[in-house]
Amino acid sequence: MKITKVETLHCDAGWRPWSFIKISTSDGLIGYSECTDSHGSPRGLAGVVQDLEPLLIGQDPRAVERIYWDLYRATRQSPGSIIHKAIGGIENALLDIKAKALGVPVYELFGGPLRDRIRVYWSHCGTTRARAAHLVGQKPLRGYDDVAELGREVVRRGFTALKTNCVVPGDPAAVPMPGFGGGPGSTDQDLSRETRAAIVALIAAFREGAGREADIALDLNFNFKPEACIRLARALERFELLWLEIDCFDAEALLAVKQSVEVPICSGENLYTARQFRPFFELHAMEVAMVDVIWNGFAQSRKIADLAEIYEMNVAPHNYYSHMATLISAQFGAAVPNLRILEVDVDDVPWKDELTTTVPAIKDGYLTVPKAPGWGADLNERVLRQHPWPK
Repeated sequence: MKITKVETLHCDAGWRPWSFIKISTSDGLIGYSECTDSHGSPRGLAGVVQDLEPLLIGQDPRAVERIYWDLYRATRQSPGSIIHKAIGGIENALLDIKAKALGVPVYELFGGPLRDRIRVYWSHCGTTRARAAHLVGQKPLRGYDDVAELGREVVRRGFTALKTNCVVPGDPAAVPMPGFGGGPGSTDQDLSRETRAAIVALIAAFREGAGREADIALDLNFNFKPEACIRLARALERFELLWLEIDCFDAEALLAVKQSVEVPICSGENLYTARQFRPFFELHAMEVAMVDVIWNGFAQSRKIADLAEIYEMNVAPHNYYSHMATLISAQFGAAVPNLRILEVDVDDVPWKDELTTTVPAIKDGYLTVPKAPGWGADLNERVLRQHPWPK
């Protein structure tokens, strides 16, 4: 079996593109993966994949680890970012081929499953309705009563946890919040009294609606400096958050936040390979490590999870993409011993379920891990072509 073609495919998913890698082989097997980079450079990622294709053509796709290191050595002077996202996508497409060739799910290549069900949380809860309600066919968030009602909907639909962002309901609602230092075009990352009050009101509304039946997490992304995160975390302690998610590239700065607050800290979605996670783990700078499986690649993500286990930490897959990424992350969740919970987006474009040949089975807040070969689904390229990106 030899690799004959490597392609990057895109579709327009409303307010961002979804990107995929397709690897074809001489035996007719096709491997798919998702490599979405909706906040960076989708065209750049596709260009990297194209540049790496000559290293792949003619190779046996089942030699996944060797191919990974060949690609790593070829790009090691430009580590991380879209280059590693491209390599991660290639690795995952190769694993899909290998598992299909053996007739097993990908998790069987990594010791078999530790669990057949995974707890999930409703991610970007309220965020999507604030920025794209018209695209997902939902009621926009006009006030905090709408936020409380959304919290009730989360519980009504069987979810036991949700995660939101810095959202201000209104007409229109705002994401990120207007007039605060972390917004687009600013590097200040300040936290004003008004911003703090708005975030507290948001979480209070969600808690009112969800009651104590659902955990609540808040993702601050890169919007605030560590001292601002500390002040905000202290204001939110009474809500007993599942975690406060903070993006930070300085392990000691993140540790300072963790040591100053009662709220559990989650971080890591923007880190690549065990090398970048290592200083955070050595300092125990977080309670939960957020690992992006499609950006790091499945095998590399497993190594990150193994390292986290050595430092007595749980991992949670970063997953705000299509169902293909959810299925990949579910396989990861089945294969690691230190899983906390899995992120899924619920509000999305109405044709999302048509894009993959199988959709994740979620009931009562748990996802059933698929047992079909590979990732458990293929990409429906006909549907993808119906939603071209760029238009």
